Amino acid sequence: MAGGSAYFLPAAYTAWQSTGQVVDIASPSPSGLLFSPSPTASSAAFSQGAFTVLLLGSDDDSKFIGDHVLTQSMILVRVIPATKQVVMLSIPRDLWLPLSTGGMGKADFAYSYGRAGAAMATISQDFGVHINDYIWVGLLGLIRVIDAIGGIDIVTSNPVLDDYYPQDINTNSPYGYSRIAVLAGPQHLDGVHALQYVRSRHNDLQSDFGRSRRQQQVLLAIRQKAKQLSPEDLPALAAAIGGELKTSIKLDRVAELLPLAATFDNPNAIQTIVLPSPYTHGGAPDGSLYPNWGLILPLVHQFFP
Repeated sequence: MAGGSAYFLPAAYTAWQSTGQVVDIASPSPSGLLFSPSPTASSAAFSQGAFTVLLLGSDDDSKFIGDHVLTQSMILVRVIPATKQVVMLSIPRDLWLPLSTGGMGKADFAYSYGRAGAAMATISQDFGVHINDYIWVGLLGLIRVIDAIGGIDIVTSNPVLDDYYPQDINTNSPYGYSRIAVLAGPQHLDGVHALQYVRSRHNDLQSDFGRSRRQQQVLLAIRQKAKQLSPEDLPALAAAIGGELKTSIKLDRVAELLPLAATFDNPNAIQTIVLPSPYTHGGAPDGSLYPNWGLILPLVHQFFP
């Protein structure tokens, strides 16, 4: 997870500090996809200042083997420094689409089959957008990020009441459940409760689209709190997160972006997008969603090159 602007910076530094190197992006061969990006277009857009990052959030508890995890959250973020604008597009995890690794599947399969490279290639080619970099974070990573910045302040859009919330962190029995509640109204959330707020899938009348809106809300809260960070805070943040974050953003790019963080101070310049009906509809295999590309692509291309 990351905020629309300022959080990119400590996130990238964190990954570099924790691992000693960035994660290379693979280049899978597309098969039967809707869009084939030009190899030079992405770098050209990047050099002009604006850039797009794919944010990936995964359940990575002990039920999974290594990096063979699904992406419970996929959010495209477009940052335009010239106009101080940010656009966040949540991609439904259950969207049924062509995968860069071949065949059809839910969007959250892409990372599991081919890690970040396959996730980027799938979204880039199906949605017709150019993605410069990615940031991936696991469950503990989100908790540690939020705790390291002192928690976040939000006004919850609706209460979260869940009798079947996964009890799979810091436990020897990851298949259990617990009852959780995040009440409506102004809240100061630590990492554990913020994760509960964005992760819960039950009792939301807007189903997974409601969860997407909660995720965007928490990202904006992280961004707001991260604006208070200084470069001196980054080593401590890196140590707190440990290996729970991966990114392709290189350290020299972080140095270039540092002065940019404090300039995004207008919340009205941040636009959030989700894709409920009529952009998507049910009936696809395994309970997934069919995309209405005739509506999705014109909407996406208003904001993403």
